[in-house]
Amino acid sequence: MANEAHMGYQDLAIGARAIRHDSTGTRAGRWSVSASVIEQAKIQAQVLVPLVKALQAELGEARANALVRKALGDLYRKHGEAFWRAKNEKDLGKFMTSAFRTYARDNALDYRVVEQSEDTYSIEVTACRYAEFYKELGEPELGFLLVCTADFATAEGFGDDIKLKRPQTIMQGASHCDFRYRREKTG
Repeated sequence: MANEAHMGYQDLAIGARAIRHDSTGTRAGRWSVSASVIEQAKIQAQVLVPLVKALQAELGEARANALVRKALGDLYRKHGEAFWRAKNEKDLGKFMTSAFRTYARDNALDYRVVEQSEDTYSIEVTACRYAEFYKELGEPELGFLLVCTADFATAEGFGDDIKLKRPQTIMQGASHCDFRYRREKTG
């Protein structure tokens, strides 16, 4: 019993959680996985980078990238919706402070807050280990596709009134990433 792998159990990582199933597919238990977002991104890259490159070779870069953006966009939008509901925080500044602490865990980001209020959150990311990782792989364009474009889809999940502007990224060679979240008043 010490080694459940020999007993037919499989561990399936799903987001930041793991569910253990026995060989019949029955849920056998649940436990938490505490991998940081940067560690999750590095693990995902092992599968996504070769997959995206194969799609690009088969479909062409523009078509493959559009397909990846659509598929991952839907996923990240749902993550944004779930995160917004789970935090149950109406103050955008407080909500985004919590979100960026999550994204920056394990020294993944160095950033400074430019503006924070109930309806705004603006920061400048001055160092990005996500960008460093993809540059080390020699794939900064795929880093932008797989990591940076998720920012907009995730923000869409926060609600129709939350807008993100981010005109530049370190991943694309800029000196910093400038995130500007704003709640647009309606009616």
